[in-house]
Amino acid sequence: DVEAYQQEQLQRHATAHSVAIPLDVFEKMYLTPQNSVKGDLRKTFGNPTPLIMIGFLLAGSPLACSLMGWQGAGGGGAATIGVFYFCGGMLQIIGSVMEWILGNTFPFVVFGTYGAFWLSLAATLQPSYNAVGAYTNGASNPAVGEAEFLASFGEDLSCPMYLHADTYNLAFFLLFMSIASAMFFVCSLRTNIVFVFIFLLLTTTFALLAAAYWVLAQGKTALGARIETAAGACAFTFCMAGWYILFAQMLLTLDFPFTLPIGDLSDRLIQAASKKKKSA
Repeated sequence: DVEAYQQEQLQRHATAHSVAIPLDVFEKMYLTPQNSVKGDLRKTFGNPTPLIMIGFLLAGSPLACSLMGWQGAGGGGAATIGVFYFCGGMLQIIGSVMEWILGNTFPFVVFGTYGAFWLSLAATLQPSYNAVGAYTNGASNPAVGEAEFLASFGEDLSCPMYLHADTYNLAFFLLFMSIASAMFFVCSLRTNIVFVFIFLLLTTTFALLAAAYWVLAQGKTALGARIETAAGACAFTFCMAGWYILFAQMLLTLDFPFTLPIGDLSDRLIQAASKKKKSA
């Protein structure tokens, strides 16, 4: 009858009709292996993962182009502070909270971490916060203070803004972001090939950025600029992979008759510990 047909169509187009959906479909939707949670919240709420992805990509893609200096861009992303706050930060924090509500711990931790990173980067770039002032205000030799700040944070000396420093990125912070990304990389071996590739390049990008800013602090501007460009190239590559995942998720959400493969690894490369216990 008509009511049964309508119910069938609603179920067919639901983003997450049941936690019993195929493993590869669940992993593509939420970027985490399928897990059992109490309640039916995945039937009640929409899938927040595509929103998180587009927030990250809208912040990361322009920054990558800026780091590479495309079309004369520069300043390490200072021109896109607003994008860092609202796309990179706000969308990812909101999405990560939704992932927590749905019981998706891995994406909750991952996207919450990167959301906080974008907010931290935006705040450091914010002129009114005057982060460099602690190193240069009242200093007998401002150049020494700028070098110290550069070693601690990282800066681009190509613009006279902020006492000849256009943008500041916490170099030690970037180093530990690289370590966090490396941990996520290992964990992602139970998700999909594209996600693994993204985390590998994220780890490399953060490490290269930290290295670039320490090299710049030593006055080696040419070498530092080359390393920063390499970091931008890595960032641009993982952003393109991210756009691919986002497109695959949106096709799946709207029940297109075709999908894009992302190389599901949720139960292939590393078997879940719970399944090993059951089979023992």
